[in-house]
Amino acid sequence: MTRGGDIDGGFGSARMRSTSPWRNAWRRMAANRLACGCLWLLLLVVTGCLFGPAFLPGPDDQNLALGASPPSTGHWLGTDSLGRDLLARCLVGGRLSLLVGLVATLVALVIGVTYGMLAGYLGGRTDAVMMRVVDALYGFPFLIFVILMTTLFERSLLLLFVAIGAIEWLTMARIVRGQVLTLREMEFVVAAEALGQATPRILLGHLLPNVLGPVIVYTTLTVPAVMLLEAVLSFLGLGVQPPDASWGVLISEGAQSMESFPWLLFFPAGFFSLTLFSLNLIGDGLRDAFDVRSEK
Repeated sequence: MTRGGDIDGGFGSARMRSTSPWRNAWRRMAANRLACGCLWLLLLVVTGCLFGPAFLPGPDDQNLALGASPPSTGHWLGTDSLGRDLLARCLVGGRLSLLVGLVATLVALVIGVTYGMLAGYLGGRTDAVMMRVVDALYGFPFLIFVILMTTLFERSLLLLFVAIGAIEWLTMARIVRGQVLTLREMEFVVAAEALGQATPRILLGHLLPNVLGPVIVYTTLTVPAVMLLEAVLSFLGLGVQPPDASWGVLISEGAQSMESFPWLLFFPAGFFSLTLFSLNLIGDGLRDAFDVRSEK
């Protein structure tokens, strides 16, 4: 009886220890204090950008008599050359930068995952042709592509989303293709094919859930890359156009007067750097969390 109880207890303990890969990944992520701290910091920045301007002077309210003034009790981060509250402009600009990062990443995610799954699953000549297209697009200079689009079409946020999303999906497609090439030879995919399941059902029901881990990790690393691209384009005058404000626009404006009014560059760059830093460390934490080799 005791032996049976021990055996039963052993199975019970095994069942308690047996958890899903997603739960194990979440447990490893929660144990990463640096990544969790950056997650809370990112949530604080996002919350401030969404709700903070409601408690501050209007970002476009001008006070020419005040001009560019340093931080004070009335304007915590100072004002710009037109007397506009810099904190309000940083928070409103953060909305636009985060929106560009999220939407362009979503575009890249949908295109890259779909393209990579099709290329990896179909294989053969189809895979070769599709990946040569990716290689050709990799060799096309991104800035020239953006300049051509802004020359042919009117500059707008939609154009910015399309331009960035049209480039960022390439790496996602390669990552997903590599995962699918391995998964398509596994027993559950072979069994689904033997049962006569349609290709869309195999892709969505069997392959997609098994590539979500790498996709989530790369997505968290794509958002800061997209935001950095937007900042570079806005700095060069090819991205967000005034009077709209993004962190890239504010950094560009601050760089023009950094010697006289350094706070105009320091604070927008601080918001931007803090957000990119947090996103990158969260991505590193997710990468470690989904790596089963990190399980001790």
